[in-house]
Amino acid sequence: MTKEKNIPELRFPEFEGEWKNGRLGEIATFSRGKSISKSDIVENGTLDCIRYGELYTVYSEIIDETVSKTNIDPKELVLSEENDVIIPASGETQIDIATASCVLRDGIALSGDLNIIRSSLNGIFLSYYLNNARKLEIARLSQGISVVHLYSSQLKTLKINQPEPQEQQKIASFLTAVDQRIQLLQKKKGALEEYKKGVMQKIFSREIRFKPENGNDFPDWEEKRLGEVCNISKGQQLNKTELTESGKYPCQNGGIEPSGFTNNFNTIENTITISEGGNSCGYVNFLKSKFWCGGHCYALLEIKAFTEKKFLFHFLKFNQNELMRLRVGSGLPNIQKRDILNLIVSLPSFVEQQKIGSFLSAIEKAIESLETELDISKEFKKGLLQKMFV
Repeated sequence: MTKEKNIPELRFPEFEGEWKNGRLGEIATFSRGKSISKSDIVENGTLDCIRYGELYTVYSEIIDETVSKTNIDPKELVLSEENDVIIPASGETQIDIATASCVLRDGIALSGDLNIIRSSLNGIFLSYYLNNARKLEIARLSQGISVVHLYSSQLKTLKINQPEPQEQQKIASFLTAVDQRIQLLQKKKGALEEYKKGVMQKIFSREIRFKPENGNDFPDWEEKRLGEVCNISKGQQLNKTELTESGKYPCQNGGIEPSGFTNNFNTIENTITISEGGNSCGYVNFLKSKFWCGGHCYALLEIKAFTEKKFLFHFLKFNQNELMRLRVGSGLPNIQKRDILNLIVSLPSFVEQQKIGSFLSAIEKAIESLETELDISKEFKKGLLQKMFV
């Protein structure tokens, strides 16, 4: 009922009344950027620039810092004005092209395949509005098959519902704060992943070593074949008809994600797996709950007492590329069991394995915690965007 009256379902309490309706062409002017080719992009360029493909691969609703630079004379280019909203003029898919971003700074060079929208509306509000309330409509306006195009003449016809400037600003500031939290979580997660990557390199190259409580050195690492460390079992294939989209237990096969779900399991929790076949063969995973091990999945079972399971997982994950190099076959690549059995595993003493496993698992847990926070924040934003616009 509220949407029929041009009133959003979710609104700040100090605002009331209906949003004005009209067409984008009635409140905005339109122009295009000028060509900036890939060869024009230089790492130490003097002029910040934005190319159309970056809108749907790099940026979101707000562009403050840019990723590309050029040395082209600014006089030969079209430069941004603060509050500009830009939308790709061409792209690979209709959904890609239906992507708006607000440029917060003057003087950024805008490439030729960009529609530039200048209006009296708050640019941040408009970019969020177009990306959510009007995204599918923009996608339907675009034309083309192999390459999709979007013209200003089409954008002018878009219906726009707009609140008063103060409400636009309030919405823009609130959604900006939500996005800033998401970006902060992404940066923290990325930094922690890089730290983990670096520390694993130093641990498994033995550049850094853990020490026992007495401060002495642990014994040297020993090399063993993986087949000496555990038993490797290939799973049992289920037909597609035996799998469902939801169920009690995931079916782990040759891919990274489950191939479906079933109400039965054949492998216990806390099991290391290696994908046997397909484009992801060699992928190492650690399944924390019971699952069905499919016909394109190896499970590492009956791990010997001298081997700590989480250490073994982290060692194999670190050497995942080496596992992937064991692939044979061209159409549907696979890894032979004998090759995995012969993979060389470097093992420190059991106590040092425990220390390494616990240390890396703690970092992994922190990354997973940030991932959960990130997912919650994204869902929160998604819910807001569905209710804050009409």
